[in-house]
Amino acid sequence: MNVELYVSRACGYCAQLRERLEWDGVAFVEYDVDADANARARLTALLGASAMVPALVEDGRVAELGVGGRGCYVSSR
Repeated sequence: MNVELYVSRACGYCAQLRERLEWDGVAFVEYDVDADANARARLTALLGASAMVPALVEDGRVAELGVGGRGCYVSSR
């Protein structure tokens, strides 16, 4: 399974989801949408104009968005 985690440095919820994945032993690739314009574009393509982080994507499909329904919106820049 291909697991991707889209995060932002400014979003505290991202750290919560990252820690949970690490605790559960899930292997994932992390993309910082603040530092990586291509990652931000991929996330926006998946979620539309109201993209938010943290976003957990498994095999190209959004598996989880936010933590407990809470997250941070991504600017389209």
